[in-house]
Amino acid sequence: MNATHKRVRTAHEKENCKVVVEMLSRIGDKWTVMVVGALSEGTMRYTELQRSIDGISQRMLTLTLKGLEEDGLVARTVHPTIPPRVEYTLTPMGRTLTKPLFALYQWTMEHRPAMLEARKAYAKAAAKKTG
Repeated sequence: MNATHKRVRTAHEKENCKVVVEMLSRIGDKWTVMVVGALSEGTMRYTELQRSIDGISQRMLTLTLKGLEEDGLVARTVHPTIPPRVEYTLTPMGRTLTKPLFALYQWTMEHRPAMLEARKAYAKAAAKKTG
């Protein structure tokens, strides 16, 4: 911005930024994205989720599911069978998250090659500066 168009953030705008940062820390977490993506295919049991998400530990899956349930994005249903059967599904609000996450996925697939090239060019330029 140039000096004539300098903008001063209001307290309201600063509060909105805090809200956005808080929400992005929940929905932008790597494991949250993976769990929501897996559950976008439909209801799943814990072990199905764990098998479908490469690299997630039992602890991280448990913490992620609890956080998503706490935020109202995932519903946990315990069926009274022996042994108990527990299923996880996206809530209606959780389902609304799949569209922006899919758009982010598409953007990533489209722009990843260019980003990889930019990284190479940056590393090459940095090496010239230090070398």
